[in-house]
Amino acid sequence: MGDGPEILPEGIEALQTALLAARVELANVRAQQSDDHALIAHLKLQIKKLNRDRHGPRSERTARLLDQLELTLEELEASATEDELAAEMAAAKTTKVASFTRKRPSRHPFPDHLPRERVLVPGPVTCACCGGARLSKLGEDITETLEVIPKSWKVIQHVREKFSCRDCEKISQAPAPFYVIARGWAGPSLLAMVLFEKFGQHQPLNRQAERYAREGVPLSLSTLADQVGGCTAALMPLFKRLEAHVLSAERLHGDDTTVPVLAKGKTDTGRIWVYVRDDKPFGGQAPPGTVFYYSRDRAGEHPQAHLAGYSGIFQADAYSGYGKLYEAGRNAGPILEAACWVHARRPFFVMADLAENARRQVQGRKPAVISPLALEAVRRIDALFEIERGINGETPERRRAVRQELSAPLAADLEGWMREQRAKLSRRNDVAKAMDYMLKRWGSFTRFLEDGRICLSNNAAERALRGIALGRKSWLFCGSDRGGDRAAMMYSLIVTAKMNDVDPQAWLADVLARIAAHPVQQLDELLPWNWRNRNHQVNRAA
Repeated sequence: MGDGPEILPEGIEALQTALLAARVELANVRAQQSDDHALIAHLKLQIKKLNRDRHGPRSERTARLLDQLELTLEELEASATEDELAAEMAAAKTTKVASFTRKRPSRHPFPDHLPRERVLVPGPVTCACCGGARLSKLGEDITETLEVIPKSWKVIQHVREKFSCRDCEKISQAPAPFYVIARGWAGPSLLAMVLFEKFGQHQPLNRQAERYAREGVPLSLSTLADQVGGCTAALMPLFKRLEAHVLSAERLHGDDTTVPVLAKGKTDTGRIWVYVRDDKPFGGQAPPGTVFYYSRDRAGEHPQAHLAGYSGIFQADAYSGYGKLYEAGRNAGPILEAACWVHARRPFFVMADLAENARRQVQGRKPAVISPLALEAVRRIDALFEIERGINGETPERRRAVRQELSAPLAADLEGWMREQRAKLSRRNDVAKAMDYMLKRWGSFTRFLEDGRICLSNNAAERALRGIALGRKSWLFCGSDRGGDRAAMMYSLIVTAKMNDVDPQAWLADVLARIAAHPVQQLDELLPWNWRNRNHQVNRAA
């Protein structure tokens, strides 16, 4: 466009054509901008994921950032597609301007294990050019689309024929098959779906009943609840085997979170406690596992009862209820406290969050005060975590050697610096409180320097609790203390399956189909890691 006045077309038709062309151009520009935004979000997400894969999980904040980036990418991709279609519809009204076409990221091929269904599109019977009928096939082009078969219901009839002996008139019949629940009317796949939806996807039974009714299968809430109670009773022996495995670990992660519990005219605040066995950070070969427990309150007697027979390393926060676990002279043996550096870092990070200040400035809000001391503390603690990323998965001996060489001097410098700065601060200063939290427990914080099995963080326990935190708004509250106990047991099984890369619903379906007739002495075969190995062997043989 030049500097001089633009010459407009004369006539109504010419003006309409120019207007349509301008609209197409505007739609193309809008689609291009949406595509650029989606591409930027996609590249940011890839960079974050590559950094996470390279350096390992840094903190909860990194995980939340990835979730936010994925949500942003989802919204931008949808908007870009809408704008692209709008540009195509605008271009269809004129032949003078081409529509904008997005450059989509390459898609991975569909998995080979999915069944293929060939839908043959009839070819021409005559030549489109000359009309001749002598056509010879040269080949074929295949376009694949991914499809899903909607959930279908069926009734399985177990038919047991009766026979009468012609000699003695004795009637013979095959015994009834074993059911996970006596006189059970629900198959194992249905039971597994109900359990996983309730405890794995946080869908209460009333919502499940409504959905099943819309699908033409009315199941009352009380009927489904009856099946849940029967299944948890049947799976209790498996939970006991999992509990024994987890509590035999050399090192445990522990934590707890709140759960609302229905009470008279209100809800009380109960607790879900978690204990995680995860030996992967120090190259252990034992499979990971998790056990949950429920309690009505947060009294210290609960973790003391849970770990009454445990001895070893216990990584947790500084909750006072754990105090008696660390006392000398326990009958079960000593428990060594290993403090969590992530908990210690958080208050410093809050006072030194530069990114949050940048967001506040963009939003026009007054920025928070950045503490130079907190910023320096975060920098020093992050240096320790950087060393840990390089030795994650190494043997305990290797981890201890590296820590003695690289981490010990940094920890000693951090202690000296904090004690020096703490002497200059008042008792009520927030930075002083954060320093006191560490200095009062310095022996527990530095225990990782002498033992390669100890981690710097308690993130394993916090990851295990993440599902409960996400589901609280969905299921609102536990209906009773018994309901809390059932939930804790099912969380243990489902989270352990996920930790061992096992599909919880498929595993539950197979276990519920077999557990009634399974020998008690061989119950360990049904634990998720053994079940997974057995399935891999069967698949390789097939």
